[in-house]
Amino acid sequence: MTKTEIAKRYILFIISLFFAALGVAFSKHGELGVSPISSVSNVLSCRFDFLSLGTWLVIWNCVLIVGQIILLRKKFQLIQLLQVPLSFLFGWFTDFGMWIVSFIPADTYPMRLVMVFIGIIVLGFGISLAVIANVIMNSGEAFVKAVSDISKKEFGNVKIAFDILCVVISLVLSLLFFDFTVVGIREGTVIAALLTGIVVKFFNGRLQKPLDKVLHGSSDSSEK
Repeated sequence: MTKTEIAKRYILFIISLFFAALGVAFSKHGELGVSPISSVSNVLSCRFDFLSLGTWLVIWNCVLIVGQIILLRKKFQLIQLLQVPLSFLFGWFTDFGMWIVSFIPADTYPMRLVMVFIGIIVLGFGISLAVIANVIMNSGEAFVKAVSDISKKEFGNVKIAFDILCVVISLVLSLLFFDFTVVGIREGTVIAALLTGIVVKFFNGRLQKPLDKVLHGSSDSSEK
């Protein structure tokens, strides 16, 4: 892989972070719950609102990075520490996305549902770009992979279990923080859990080949 291709892949990954963060912002603006992996940060941002959702996402991602280090120990690759600055970038993108979507009226339930579905589509698009970039995993996926590698369990099954665990943690925190009231987890969280993977597959099937041509372009031309 040439330096040019590596640079292109990281640029694509940064672009993917922006769209993923924007997807979270759309869902948050709808106030019907966010994706499972962001739900813990969402509940914390509702309770401790002196920190933004983006900041809580940074904290949560750093917790997951520490979890990877504890699980993998010597097997943890130093390149994966890039997750730290990328997590900060994702948090900043999320807060910026919150500012962008704040101008969209979402006072009615149908409009809030629209926000959720737009959020899922944009988030799925962002995740798809990250998969195609194939340079580094986000902290959530990397944590799941670490658990999968250590436990020798299939990645997909661990991912499902991790998403459920995130929702359970969010639910417990909500009940503790808001006098046994569910806050920050609603039907949007369930919808996101069910549809995000489908959206990612949809975009992967249509973007993989054209983006691969862009990423490999310079190396192809040099070989000729």
